[in-house]
Amino acid sequence: MKKAVFITGPTSSGKSELAVYLAKKFNGEVINADSRQVYKFLDWGSGKITKKEMGNVKHHLLSIASPKKNFSLGRWLKEAKRIAFKLIKKKKLPIFCGGTILYLKALKEGWQLPQVKPNYKLRRELEKLSNEELIEMIKKINKNGLINLDFKNKRRLIRRLEILLAQKKIEPLKKNPEFDLLILAPLLPKETLFLKIKERLIKRVPKIIKEIKKLRKIGLSLKRIISFGLEYEWFGKYVAEEISLEEAIQRCYQETLRFAKKQIRELLKIKEVNWVRSKEEAIVLVRNWLST
Repeated sequence: MKKAVFITGPTSSGKSELAVYLAKKFNGEVINADSRQVYKFLDWGSGKITKKEMGNVKHHLLSIASPKKNFSLGRWLKEAKRIAFKLIKKKKLPIFCGGTILYLKALKEGWQLPQVKPNYKLRRELEKLSNEELIEMIKKINKNGLINLDFKNKRRLIRRLEILLAQKKIEPLKKNPEFDLLILAPLLPKETLFLKIKERLIKRVPKIIKEIKKLRKIGLSLKRIISFGLEYEWFGKYVAEEISLEEAIQRCYQETLRFAKKQIRELLKIKEVNWVRSKEEAIVLVRNWLST
């Protein structure tokens, strides 16, 4: 199997900074593994790395998809693997970076996903339904369709229905791991992490609001913007004058804390994750791993 690094961890923990640092040390390039950062125009709300922060390190799979259409796990896997193999051929180290744990699991375990093409007409109809209604539809078609499914993620509920309606059943997931992944996650004390989340959010608020207004101007509905969650949900509601700015900040902060705690819980279940306290510790792990 080919070697690659995967830097994951909760939001605001310093993943991007560590990825850039390791890329410079080990002749690497960074492949985005965040499900919101693949979209164009979702910059400040998604916490996308800036050109300055990249430090001349090449980044892939950022801002490649229209926010008007859903970007699937299958498409990310296909593109991520294509880029990684290309980098390996050039004697460069692929460094995946992002907090979307579904991407990590799929790449680590080598998921072979059903080849069902997007049905945009069906998706538009399903978008009108609530998450609870989508879950009930899945149950009626096949109860097994609810396995390994995030009930709060509407895009994934719709994709599962799309597959079920096309195939009438969920086949057992086939796995064929292609990468020997060194998985790293920055380890911060909870108090430090929560403070960083708050400070980072407050700093970005004006730019997030401006970004949401721009998304409205290019034709995204408020409902679509809110579907991207967290910052887009709460500041989208503020832009729509449904809540005050103070409430938007507080609710977004609380939801982000819950999300970060969930990310940590999920990562603790993955035994291969190496929690690192410093960049120096990460360097030692990468160096030792590359020499094996």
